[in-house]
Amino acid sequence: MIRQAIIPLAGLGTRLLPLTSVYAKELLPINGKAGLEYIIDECIDAGIKEIIFIISKKKEIIRKYFYNDKFFKKIIKKKKDLRIINEYKKIKKFKKMIKFVYQNNPKGTGDAVLKTKNLIKDKYFLMLLPDDLIIKRNCSKDMILIHNKKKCSVMASMRVQKKTINRWGIYSKKNNINKNNFYINDVVEKPDIKSAPSNNAVIGRYILPKKIFKKLQNQKKGKGGEIHITDSIRRLIKDGETFVGHNFKGKYLDCGTIDGYINSSIEISKI
Repeated sequence: MIRQAIIPLAGLGTRLLPLTSVYAKELLPINGKAGLEYIIDECIDAGIKEIIFIISKKKEIIRKYFYNDKFFKKIIKKKKDLRIINEYKKIKKFKKMIKFVYQNNPKGTGDAVLKTKNLIKDKYFLMLLPDDLIIKRNCSKDMILIHNKKKCSVMASMRVQKKTINRWGIYSKKNNINKNNFYINDVVEKPDIKSAPSNNAVIGRYILPKKIFKKLQNQKKGKGGEIHITDSIRRLIKDGETFVGHNFKGKYLDCGTIDGYINSSIEISKI
């Protein structure tokens, strides 16, 4: 059973400057709702009971978003606005299932995941990257169903155009399970178009084994001097750990760039 999810939130969001010079990118509104809330809703709908946010001291505004009780109580006492009351109830519900850990030095996603080591209780956990929104179908829920059936790690996948392959992490496929799922042989980070093993790209949803922490503790720095989660995943695969790639059925939205952020609001407004 997958009961815990982790969400790395310590990044500075430089691709969304100047908006992120004063505000956390994950709290920027997408069609009138904080982007982070779409990720939380996905977790809750997938049956997750606890969410661990990885933030930094520079992103304390995220903690304040969920712990601003005095402000809400003062406004509600004065206005009695039903919409504000309901929003406050929702935030209080979220707060009960959220924990925080800190990554104050940006050393990569692998290092961020390692910060949660002492909080993960079960053999497997879910990780979601907040820049990657998947709408119209709950990707995490579908991945958990696959995990329950195969008893292994699962990673989200999306087929991308060949000309864009060098922008993504790309899966090397071992063999297909069915039209939407396959066993992963390897993950190649931003390969050349000619040498790419497939057009199946890595998207920010992962069900990972707790044993990955042992790999991360000894993981050397990779590209850009950072500790990459992908490098530890590759080591687990080489050790014989089973990973399934899942071509999800929902619609992918990249919220990490200005163009993607604007497009996300437009797409979600159509639902």
